Amino acid sequence: MEELHSLGRKTNYPTDYAPEVLECFQNKHPENDYWVKFNCPEFTSLCPITGQPDFATIYISYVPDEKMVESKSLKLYLFSFRNHGDFHENCVNTIMKDLIKLMNPKYIEVWGKFMPRGGISIDPWCNYGKPGTRYEKLAEHRFANHDINPETVDNR
Repeated sequence: MEELHSLGRKTNYPTDYAPEVLECFQNKHPENDYWVKFNCPEFTSLCPITGQPDFATIYISYVPDEKMVESKSLKLYLFSFRNHGDFHENCVNTIMKDLIKLMNPKYIEVWGKFMPRGGISIDPWCNYGKPGTRYEKLAEHRFANHDINPETVDNR
């Protein structure tokens, strides 16, 4: 665990977008397929036009390969968007791409459930499956069916 610098130390919060705070560690079970899910109900970014805050819950789900993201560094990374001006869609895609770069997962999806502003909410969702693997097909399937809530599907 020598490669982890945030865990167990005093927290220094970045003041702007900071992908460099992301840290990873070795997955002890890369031969297994399993989901890792994070929910960040306090995500904040700024509208790039008005500078007003936008609030969201960010949902991250991934199937790890060799590396996994360390949760405190992920928290610091997500909080680094607080003073960052960007559109909702770009925030979600940036988060996904930064996590792909960090850990090269088998599969990942990121969903931003933003609070309404001006009477409309925007909920961008993106995903990725490692090319040339069955996870690429999983990504295609999940993308085509991303709006289906598994809790409401009748599985009889």
